[in-house]
Amino acid sequence: QVQLVESGGGSVQAGGSLRLSCAASGRTFSSYVMGWFRQAPGKERELVANIRWSEGSTYYADSVKGRFTISRDNAKNTVYLQMNSLKPDDTAVYYCAARRLVAREYPYWGQGTQVIVSS
Repeated sequence: QVQLVESGGGSVQAGGSLRLSCAASGRTFSSYVMGWFRQAPGKERELVANIRWSEGSTYYADSVKGRFTISRDNAKNTVYLQMNSLKPDDTAVYYCAARRLVAREYPYWGQGTQVIVSS
């Protein structure tokens, strides 16, 4: 049973930083892609960034390029999202998700963590 547990959300002023963590368990994730999604009130959920666990290749949405960094710690089975230069538009619930490398959909999701950025 795959379990994903996020932490690290909170409230911060514009320009500040937060680091989200996603502790993954229940599987060997070497053949998985780990993603960070977010959903703001009234908006659709969007993919923010993802990382291939094995080789560490990454993808970023244009809206966060140069400000967010996704990484993983193999020893801790944890994926991180370092968020710098935060903007009020980054306010959302952030979710960690996982899928197999060959899959298109993410079947495994965490419970989400709230990020609020005030101006």
